[in-house]
Amino acid sequence: MLFGYARVSSADQNPAHQIDALTRAGIDADNIHTDQAGGAKASRPQLDAVLTRLRSGDTLVVTRLDRLGRSVLHLITLGAQLRERGIGLKVLEQGIDTATAEGRAMFGMLSVLAELQRELIVANTRDGLAAARARGRTGGRPSKLSGDQIGLAQQLYDGGEKTVAQIAAILGVPRTTVYGHLNKRAPASSASAAAPKVVPAVDSVAAVRSPRICPSCGYEPSTRAEAAHQRADLAVIWLHPNLDDPNAVIDRSHCHQCEPAPPAFDVACAVCGDGPILASAFAQTAQGGILPDPVRQWLIASGWTVVPELRCPDHT
Repeated sequence: MLFGYARVSSADQNPAHQIDALTRAGIDADNIHTDQAGGAKASRPQLDAVLTRLRSGDTLVVTRLDRLGRSVLHLITLGAQLRERGIGLKVLEQGIDTATAEGRAMFGMLSVLAELQRELIVANTRDGLAAARARGRTGGRPSKLSGDQIGLAQQLYDGGEKTVAQIAAILGVPRTTVYGHLNKRAPASSASAAAPKVVPAVDSVAAVRSPRICPSCGYEPSTRAEAAHQRADLAVIWLHPNLDDPNAVIDRSHCHQCEPAPPAFDVACAVCGDGPILASAFAQTAQGGILPDPVRQWLIASGWTVVPELRCPDHT
């Protein structure tokens, strides 16, 4: 199926010539999406909408490449993503069509350039951290919580007075920040405090092997402090809509480098406050008071209780 996308930079510009060209290319009016947005950071809701509708075997049609990408980097990344999803791209004025050998070769180049860009970002980050360490600066993100706030969070957590989500709301920080500072081991009683603590060897091995490289973007922290933050981030599951199957869910882990943009919605256990975070369309639906059915099915399959309240497998 053909889908069209048009864009003008401001409200006083007319997208009619783009829409006419897309119509002549055989695209139904209901499948043409138009944005009025200018600048690299401008929101483009209709672009997001058409990308959500596209399925493998469909073709996205634009009049010129500059109508599609916010920037060269965005265009390269978007082109690679379309290729990975099996979606074609046709650019009318510049004669690009992935139905041809030349067009497919261009898509291959976009994938190579996207991978190169990711490697350059990682290399530049490492160079910057190395330069900072050479000047005596400590790497890693600064903590968002003071010592007193960390102590308060631990006290509320150990006392069972608040869930992690409630503690995060009180302190005005993301839930993942609270997780990164909490010691989740149960406090030792006075009778057992004097006894030596035996830690099973398997626990030590697990701690060493806990992931530090982001499985979604490949970012690897360069300092212990940053690695601690990243492990807390990667412990949280993000649930994304499956664009190829509306009844399915894609679960991923993200570091702070690739964490999805808002909206986001916490699915929190009524007892401990733990749970996955919903992204994009799932988050929008949940904020309206409705838990998406694919998410509900994912929770049930993962051992959650969803009625009369949400409870994780540890507290069903």
